[in-house]
Amino acid sequence: MLSCAITISASPIITVRKWKQRQRQRQTVSASIQHDSLRVLEWDKLCDLVASFATTSLGRQALKDQLWSLNQTFEGSLALLKETNAAVEMRKHGAFRLYLGHLDAMLVQTAIQHARRSVPQIGSEARAVLALLQCAETLQGDLKAAIKEDKDWHDRFMPLTEVIMEFVINRSLIKAIEQVVDEDGSIKDSASPALRQARQQVQVIDRKVQQLMESIIRNEKSETSMLEVYNVDGRWCISVDSGQKTSFKGLLLSSGSGVGSTIEPLAAVPLNDELQQARNLVAKAEADVLLTLTKKMQLDLDDIEKILNNLIQLDVINARATYGLSFGGSSPHIFLPDGNRSSTVTRNDKSCRPLPNNREWNLYLPKAYHPLLIQRHKENLKRAKKDVNLAASVAALDNAQPVPVDFLVSKKTHVIVITGPNTGGKTICLKTVGLAAMMAKSGLYVLASESAQIPWFDSVFADIGDEQSLSQSLSTFSGHLKQISNIRSQSTSKSLVLLDEVGAGTNPLEGAALGISLLESFAQDGCLLTIATTHHGELKTLKYSNEAFENACMEFDEVNLKPTYKVLWGVPGRSNAINIAERLGLPSVVVDAARKLYGSASAEIDEVITDMEKLKQDYQELLDESHHYLKHSRELYNSLLNTRRKIMEHSTNLRFKKMRDVSEAAAMARSILHKKVRELDDSAKQPSQNNKVSKNSHSSATDKSQTAAEADNKEPTIADRSASTVKVFNQSSSDKLKLPNVGDMVHVSSLGKKVTVLKVDSSKGEIVVQAGNMKLKLKVTDIQRS
Repeated sequence: MLSCAITISASPIITVRKWKQRQRQRQTVSASIQHDSLRVLEWDKLCDLVASFATTSLGRQALKDQLWSLNQTFEGSLALLKETNAAVEMRKHGAFRLYLGHLDAMLVQTAIQHARRSVPQIGSEARAVLALLQCAETLQGDLKAAIKEDKDWHDRFMPLTEVIMEFVINRSLIKAIEQVVDEDGSIKDSASPALRQARQQVQVIDRKVQQLMESIIRNEKSETSMLEVYNVDGRWCISVDSGQKTSFKGLLLSSGSGVGSTIEPLAAVPLNDELQQARNLVAKAEADVLLTLTKKMQLDLDDIEKILNNLIQLDVINARATYGLSFGGSSPHIFLPDGNRSSTVTRNDKSCRPLPNNREWNLYLPKAYHPLLIQRHKENLKRAKKDVNLAASVAALDNAQPVPVDFLVSKKTHVIVITGPNTGGKTICLKTVGLAAMMAKSGLYVLASESAQIPWFDSVFADIGDEQSLSQSLSTFSGHLKQISNIRSQSTSKSLVLLDEVGAGTNPLEGAALGISLLESFAQDGCLLTIATTHHGELKTLKYSNEAFENACMEFDEVNLKPTYKVLWGVPGRSNAINIAERLGLPSVVVDAARKLYGSASAEIDEVITDMEKLKQDYQELLDESHHYLKHSRELYNSLLNTRRKIMEHSTNLRFKKMRDVSEAAAMARSILHKKVRELDDSAKQPSQNNKVSKNSHSSATDKSQTAAEADNKEPTIADRSASTVKVFNQSSSDKLKLPNVGDMVHVSSLGKKVTVLKVDSSKGEIVVQAGNMKLKLKVTDIQRS
C-alpha cells in the first residue's frame, strides 16, 4: 500500500516537471527563432544606430541590451514610450541638458568598486565621482526651477521627474573632493599639512641635486665632452658619450657599445637617496588623503551608485528620444488586441491615448519609412555636402529620398498577400512593418505619421530568404518549409509573421497549393497578422473567398519601366513581363505567341486589374485634392475668425475712444460754466453799488425768485435743457467710464435696485453682479455708481 501511494503521488510531479521542461525548451526555441528573424530584419543594425545616440559607454551597452530584450509586456512597452515622450518634452523645454558625454561612467563604476573594498581610489576616479554628483545636482536644480515656473512641467516630465527627484546629493562630499583633488586628477598641496611639507622638501632636495649636476658638468673642462642630465627611476644621473673620460667618480648604472653610459655621481647619491625618501613621504601623504576621501565616500556609496544607475537610465531614454527627433519619428499609438481583435488601452497619456471605439484599423501605418534606408540617405547626403567633387549631386540626392509606404490594414484582415515585380519593394515593405512593430514595442518613435496605430505584438517572426539570411538553407525550399514550420508552431495570437516569396523554390502548382494552405492556416488559428509576398497568381484569389485576406501590390510605371515603390491596396498585382518584353523590342511574333500561350482569360484579368489600378489612382488623386481643399478651407476659416476678432477689438476701442472724447468735451463745458458762475458771483459782491442799485437788485432778486418759482412749474427751455443735458451726460459718462471694483455696490436702473459686483472684465467693458439669487452679466454703461 505504501509503495502504491508513492507511485501515485510521484506521477503528477514527473508530469509537471516534463511540462515545465517542455515550456522552457519551447521558450528557448521561440527566442532563437525570434533572434534569427530580427537579424534577418536587420534589427541589430538599427540597435547599433540608436545606441550611437547614447553619450556614455555604459548607456550604449544598456540601450542595446534593452532593445534586444524580447520579454517586454504591454505595460512595459507603454512605460518605455512614456519615458521617451518625457525626454522629448525635456528637449523641447530647452532648459535641460541630458547630455552626459563629459561623464566617465566606467571610471565612476571603478571608484565605487574600490570604495566597497576599502581600496583608496586615485584622483581621476574622485574627479569622475565629483562630475557625476555635479551633473545630478545641476539636473535636479533645473527641474525644480522649471516646476517652480510652471507646475504642469512636473507631470509632463513624468516619469523622469521621479528619477531626477530621487537623487540624494551630499554637498559636503562635493566640497571635500573639490578641496582635495585638482581638475587634472592630481592631489592639491592644500589637501593636508603633511603633503604640503613633503612636497616642499622634494622641491628643495630636487633643486640641490640639479645644482650639483650643473656644477659637475661645468667642472668638466673638455670642450668636446657631451654630458647630459637624466632622471632614471627617480634618481638624477649624467649621460656620458661612449669612450669619453670624466673627472668625477660615480656609479655606472648602464653601459652599451656605441651608445654611451649613464653614471650617478657619488656626490649625488646621498641627495638622490634623500630625494627618494621625500617622494615616498609625498606618496604616503597622498594615499592618506585619498583614503580619508574614500571613507567619506563610503558613507554615501549607495546613493552614488543609485545616481550612476539613474543617469545611465536617463542616457538610454535620451538616446531613444534623440534618435526619434533626429530622424523625424513620431510616438505611435500602441494597443493590446484581445481575443475578439479589439483594442484596450489602460493608461491615458501621450504614448497610449485612447483610440476611437469605432476603430477600423488592425494596423494603421501611413507614410512609413524604412529606418535604415533613411539613415543611408542621410549619410550619402552628408558625404556629398562635404566632398567638393560630389557637390553637383547634392540636389539630386536630396530629391531622391526613400519612398514611404502606407500600411492600412482593416480590423477584419489577418493575412495580406503582396504581389509585384522583382526589385519592386516587397521585401522592404516587410522589413519596414517588422521594424516599426519592434520599435513601438521597444519605446522608440516610428518613422511614420503621428496618427500611426500599431498593435502590440508579443513576437515578430520573419522568413526572408535574401542575401541577409543567416543560413544558406533558408534559400532552399526545404529550409524555407522548415523555417515556416518553426514559425507556425511558435507563433501566438499576438504574433506578427512576415513571409517573403511563400511557396517559392519548387514546382509553381505545388508551391501555390502549399502557399494557399499555409496562409489559410495562419488566418484560421495562427497569428494576429501575417504579411506574405508571392508571385503565385492563385494566392490573389484568396481575398474573394475569405474576408480575413487582403490584396496589395507594388505599383509599376510601365511608361518608364521601373517600380514606384508605392503600395496599392485592394488591388492584386498583374503580370507585366509580356508588355515589358514588347516595349523592349522583342519580335512581335514572339510576343503574340506568348500572349496566346498565356491565355485570353489571363489577359482579360490583367485588363481588369489595369482598370482597378487606374480607378485606385484616380481615387487617390481626388482624395489628395479633397484633403488640400479641406486644409485650405480650414486656413480660411481660421483667417476669418482672426479677422472677426480684430474687428470686434477695433469696434470696442472706437466705442471707448468716443466715450472718452465725449467725457472730455463735457468736462471742458462744465469748466467753462463754473468759470462764468464765479465771475457773476464776484461782480455781484462789489460794495460800490448805490441804494438804487441795491433796491433794484432786491427787486430783481425778488423777480428772479418769482421767475425761478414759475420756472419750476414750466417746461425748461432749449437752452436750459442743453445745459442740464451736458451736466447729466458728463456725470453719467464719467461714472460709466470709471470701472467699479469687486465688492462695490452699484445701481442698475433696469432692475431699480442696487447689486454687488462679483467680477470685472475691463477688456470687454463687462461686469458680473449678484442680484438676489441671480448672477447677471451687464455692460459698464448699464450701471451707476452708488
